[in-house]
Amino acid sequence: MGSNLDFSWLADALVLIAHGTATTILLIAVSALLGTLFSIIGAAGRRSPRVLIRYGVTSYVELIRNTPFLVQLFFIFFGLPSMGIRLNPLVAAILAMTINLTAYGIEIVGAGLDAVVVGQKEAGLALGLRPRQIFIKIVLPQSLRVIFPALCSQIVIMMLESAAVSQIAVRELTYEADLLQARTRNLVYRGLEDLRRRLAAMGVTPRGGGTR
Repeated sequence: MGSNLDFSWLADALVLIAHGTATTILLIAVSALLGTLFSIIGAAGRRSPRVLIRYGVTSYVELIRNTPFLVQLFFIFFGLPSMGIRLNPLVAAILAMTINLTAYGIEIVGAGLDAVVVGQKEAGLALGLRPRQIFIKIVLPQSLRVIFPALCSQIVIMMLESAAVSQIAVRELTYEADLLQARTRNLVYRGLEDLRRRLAAMGVTPRGGGTR
């Protein structure tokens, strides 16, 4: 008695996995780029001489860091429509990931800014550079070298948390994997049932299944 194994579903599976991987990479790349940029701006704002800016950035950091990412994601996707703001699931996911990464990035970038020796800033002032020029040309390049490992680690954590965006129907890697599992599970069950019937037809009884 012959048997045929059908592997035609593998082609569709590879397409789904490739699509999910591409979407995940897009989410991470865009949110990492925007999150790093806003982190630098936020860290500079947190050290601003203006009290309102400092308190505003500090409040933002504390609010985001003390609420779960899933709550932030659901608020953006499900809560904003009640205010008349409707976002595409992919855009909502990028926005949520950027907001979350920025809050942690501000702390990381801030630590790097504080690590730069004060004498470097004073030297810039002595050369006649403006505060903005000192920040861009002297302070920021040195701080980025210091914070690079910690910032990369935070981006990796954000990549792991990106699986949560499948809850709002963003077809990233986790979403496609769950969809593939749901499709192939029935195939596995049918295969096992077919194997059981073939064994029964051949007179092979599973251990423990005979009569005594």
